[in-house]
Amino acid sequence: MVSTEYKSPQTIIDNLHSAVIVIGEDLRIVCINPAAEMLFHVSNNRAMEKNIRELVIEEYEFFDRLERSVISNHPYTVYESELLLHNQKTIEVDYSVSPIEYMSEGKYLLLEFIRINSQHKHSHEDSILSQYEASKSLLRGLAHEIKNPLGGIRGAAQLLERELTDEDNKQFTQIIINEADRLKNLLDRMVGPKDIPTKSDTNIHKILEHVRKLVLAENDEVSVVADYDPSIPELNADESMIIQVILNITRNAVKAITSNTDGSSDGKIIYRTRAQRNCTIGTQTHALVAKIEIEDNGSGVPEELHEKIFMPMITGHAEGTGLGLSIAQSLVQQHNGLIEFTSQPDKTIFTILLPINIHNGAD
Repeated sequence: MVSTEYKSPQTIIDNLHSAVIVIGEDLRIVCINPAAEMLFHVSNNRAMEKNIRELVIEEYEFFDRLERSVISNHPYTVYESELLLHNQKTIEVDYSVSPIEYMSEGKYLLLEFIRINSQHKHSHEDSILSQYEASKSLLRGLAHEIKNPLGGIRGAAQLLERELTDEDNKQFTQIIINEADRLKNLLDRMVGPKDIPTKSDTNIHKILEHVRKLVLAENDEVSVVADYDPSIPELNADESMIIQVILNITRNAVKAITSNTDGSSDGKIIYRTRAQRNCTIGTQTHALVAKIEIEDNGSGVPEELHEKIFMPMITGHAEGTGLGLSIAQSLVQQHNGLIEFTSQPDKTIFTILLPINIHNGAD
């Protein structure tokens, strides 16, 4: 026999495993389930009638999205978002927001939070780093084996050139020498930068603005929008290296936009900065990290390249060398940082994580 017992919305929400909070148009909490009490470290009694800003603090983008959803009545989902709580702890969650209207009582937002398994995230980061190191090690060995015979070919061409009396024939030995030099330079670029970072206190927004002006001067088919967090302290970093990182990623974004032939939208790149607390990169936890996002609305990274995009000689563009992202990752690693990305058509985000609290010259 099927039970016809009525269950109230509160009873249904209370029995969900995911954390659920219902807020009104004024962003005040009208309902919170036990899973949300545990996630946000607050009791039902203390949470009721509080503004959501009193549970989640200083997350202005989070609040802005909620307010826009109230106005537009559109649901949305955000993945891998870090939220700072009232007790100064951070949580990493995927969350969905759904506008609902309850009879004549007005409009509400139903917020559902799913905590991300940090162990899985760290495992993914470790995989990126170990995969990158393995490919670099293989390339170093390969480069060494190629450079030896390449040096012999170049030396033999120089000796042959000295014996030639016909100037017309010397052009051929010059071709051999120039091509040998070109291949050696290519191998050096594949192996990665050898320079040791010269670090100093650096303003990340100054770097971004510098690159933004360069990109706009090179290309008039895209706009570059700035969304900066002015509270981010200065980084202890090599300014020229970080410029190269931002420039390499941005130029890839421009290529993705200009190769997108569907014409569905104007080319747009967004530079976004945020401070991220208690962030683990590899095996080290940093108290404060600069999170720099470079978002574009281009064609996206092909699915088959997702696992190997940072490897040298891997590219999604016919005219590309496949070295830009590999070099960028190497430069960021020299700053104890990491580059990650998410991609789908019309929305690709490369995220650069750079520790802010690096002041030890040994780093």
